Amino acid sequence: MIGLVLAALSGLVWGVGDFAGGKASQRVDAVTVVVLSKAASIPLLLIYLVLMPAAVHPGVIGWGAAAGAFGVVGMMVFYKAMAGGAMTIVAPVSAVTTALLPLGAGLLQGERPGGLALTGAACAIAAIGLVSLAPGGDGVKVTGRLIALALTAGVAFGLFFICLSGAGDAADAAGGDAGMWPILGAQLAAVVLGGPLLLRRRGAPRPSGAPLRWLLTAGMLDMSANALYILAVQRGDLSIIAPVASLYPVTTVLLAMLVDRERLRPVQLAGLGLAATALVLVAS
Repeated sequence: MIGLVLAALSGLVWGVGDFAGGKASQRVDAVTVVVLSKAASIPLLLIYLVLMPAAVHPGVIGWGAAAGAFGVVGMMVFYKAMAGGAMTIVAPVSAVTTALLPLGAGLLQGERPGGLALTGAACAIAAIGLVSLAPGGDGVKVTGRLIALALTAGVAFGLFFICLSGAGDAADAAGGDAGMWPILGAQLAAVVLGGPLLLRRRGAPRPSGAPLRWLLTAGMLDMSANALYILAVQRGDLSIIAPVASLYPVTTVLLAMLVDRERLRPVQLAGLGLAATALVLVAS
């Protein structure tokens, strides 16, 4: 049960972080937001490392670095796909793919959750797709390339979840605890891979004022959500934890409604209902 609670909390925090990142990206280049938010969160991560000490295992750091690499690639591809304008297609395709991949990986690894839990996971995946649907734009052409980009982003995000789970397995095999070391590996890999891309944008506006505050908030929340997910997946099945954690679009959509006064579409309301159903079924 504690794993489910931590997974739900990670999704909640990720959703708030995504909202903050989206606000920052309205005025600052997306690559700048991604890379600087990752770098800015490292001091907070060091505090977490002190508060939750664990022995260092090379395999744990390696899995974390792989997760960070997939995460950065996923973000870059996702933003590229979103630039095509077909948010109605890109967001749900990538979000559902993100949740499906670790679900399948967990089952292939031999996890056998109960029937209610699996039904809840399926409801969560359906909810993610519905909540992620944005109003369609006129004249936007949906191409095979756009779908491929959305799928690629979803696969990269799904592999991010799987790699963080692998870090916990590596720690178990070594007879220890992963602690927050996978997150350190992930953050450092993200900065190393994203740094050159940031340097190539020397002429891009640098964040200040409100965009900088949104950027810093996004970084702290994203890293904290990663930490919560690590703790969750160490206490539950990947096939259930990942779909529940992937419900983060629910929080983002609700914040957009409350803060930006965006109106929810009926299909998104149905998604919120499915998300609540998913949590009840999984908790059962």
